[in-house]
Amino acid sequence: MASVGTLAFDEYGRPFLIIKDQDRKSRLMGLEALKSHIMAAKAVANTMKTSLGPNGLDKMMVDKDGDVTVTNDGATILSMMDVDHQIAKLMVELSKSQDDEIGDGTTGVVVLAGALLEEAEQLLDRGIHPIRIADGYEQAARIAIEHLDKISDSVLVDMKNTEPLIQTAKTTLGSKVVNSCHRQMAEIAVNAVLTVADMQRRDVDFELIKVEGKVGGRLEDTKLIKGVIVDKDFSHPQMPKQVEDAKIAILTCPFEPPKPKTKHKLDVTSVEDFKALQKYEKEKFEEMIRQIKETGANLAICQWGFDDEANHLLLQNELPAVRWVGGPEIELIAIATGGRIVPRFSELTAEKLGFAGLVKEISFGTTKDKMLVIEQCKNSRAVTIFIRGGNKMIIEEAKRSLHDALCVIRNLIRDNRVVYGGGAAEISCALAVSQEADKCPTLEQYAMRAFADALEVIPMALAENSGMNPIQTMTEVRARQVKEVNPALGIDCLHKGTNGEALGAI
Repeated sequence: MASVGTLAFDEYGRPFLIIKDQDRKSRLMGLEALKSHIMAAKAVANTMKTSLGPNGLDKMMVDKDGDVTVTNDGATILSMMDVDHQIAKLMVELSKSQDDEIGDGTTGVVVLAGALLEEAEQLLDRGIHPIRIADGYEQAARIAIEHLDKISDSVLVDMKNTEPLIQTAKTTLGSKVVNSCHRQMAEIAVNAVLTVADMQRRDVDFELIKVEGKVGGRLEDTKLIKGVIVDKDFSHPQMPKQVEDAKIAILTCPFEPPKPKTKHKLDVTSVEDFKALQKYEKEKFEEMIRQIKETGANLAICQWGFDDEANHLLLQNELPAVRWVGGPEIELIAIATGGRIVPRFSELTAEKLGFAGLVKEISFGTTKDKMLVIEQCKNSRAVTIFIRGGNKMIIEEAKRSLHDALCVIRNLIRDNRVVYGGGAAEISCALAVSQEADKCPTLEQYAMRAFADALEVIPMALAENSGMNPIQTMTEVRARQVKEVNPALGIDCLHKGTNGEALGAI
């Protein structure tokens, strides 16, 4: 048997085994360990930097199954990256936290974190202790936040004048795949949020906004439906494809004869017994249908299925029905139509019916796919954004883009302050931090200057991704901000003139 290691003893005489490979491995400590962590963070940040801004490039991600995703959404890119280093995993978690909390800015936050660590590496080389660097960064962060409060403007959140909200949403959508129709998408996002928003609590329940997509058509065919779209069709092909002034019975109980809840069984030993059982089932189905129609309902939506016999009876009794509707969709239909979910047939009454002005079945091109649209509801607080696109990849990216826009509008409803985009806020904060750093008499001064330099990485990346000379553009904008005392001057990424004022939210 080959030896796997060497036996050794510690100072107390306790034996331990040194594995052969172990003595060939080295453990990083001190400055080397810090630099290894910084290198991993920089690698992730440099990967993301090219996706920043309206001219940022998309990334093509291929998973283990060979499925391809094309996106420039920072959280999506990082979630699909296969990273082993623990610090790189922290950067992924950072982006995920930003996505969960704010919904946008997932690329920028990673680029900024990488820049801060890169600047910290230079300070470590100069012999400054990590604790002093961290203290300096905290002081600089406080100064930057206070300065953001000073230079921020307020956007009027008004149901009648939605233009400021639309302009802010357009800023978010400018770098996405929906850029070609970002005005339309911004209007859809704003209308969706304002429909479901609780303005008294200044909050938005995203559970009430459903985003559906279907391959076919163009992105411009995307529309907002003040109601619900269900990926189902009417249970029988001969049922009417459209129901106007629909009074809807929303059922979560099985549409079938009651079954005994004990372990007893029924033995059918003759043809007469079978016919009697069949007759009993038919009578029960007819009784259920009659019970629904007596309430005034002209459409039944059921969470469970029903057999072909019940389906034919529904057709004969002119009661359109939809079966196998999922639980979340049932809840949205109840909210949209103002109906009550009925768990037992005995509890069904006219007061529990939902109302919709129009329920129609729609089809798509030459495919067999069909969907059910429930719209024109009274005071509907549930809406559906229905996305069309040339392929599944575009639809998925459009969903991610709209998610960012919806989150930005929700954040504006919660706090209606904005700062100017195009790197303007970062440059203004960098100038403010640099001025305060000159007044700091301790070593933290170096860390504060490093923080200011790191803030300028964002506008420089925007300039570089837009085909400009990043250093020359950065110096021009910084000089103009100081000369004109105007914190609204940023990088002209869209080449619409000189370094102008593009309103955007952080």
